[in-house]
Amino acid sequence: MKGEDLPVTRRRSREFDEQRERLNRVVMKYAGLGTKRFFGLDDQVYRPGALPAGTKELLGLVASLALRCDDCIAYHLIRCRREGITAGELEEALAVGLVVGGSIIIPHLRRAWDLWDELEKEETGGAEGR
Repeated sequence: MKGEDLPVTRRRSREFDEQRERLNRVVMKYAGLGTKRFFGLDDQVYRPGALPAGTKELLGLVASLALRCDDCIAYHLIRCRREGITAGELEEALAVGLVVGGSIIIPHLRRAWDLWDELEKEETGGAEGR
């Protein structure tokens, strides 16, 4: 499948990944040692260790929600899905983010669930999730 033939969510996820990779290449073109080290640390910290990668992605998601970073939220939601996080686990993590961030994060919470719902529908062939 190519571009327009892909389901919306898969296309959206793929386009997000491609844009992120392209923008990271631009950053690295100009990056000094400190920026390169930070990017390396960011990559390393999400690898499995004492905590599984999925748990680390949930932590990143909660922090991103509290910071109200939609790109970060989308990235961590996609990664959570790839790591096998369930809707129940996601709900508990997003509830923590809501408590930490307060009502101002509700619009971000809505968009997070909307993306999750799209990802779930794609995987289940359009069947309702949860």
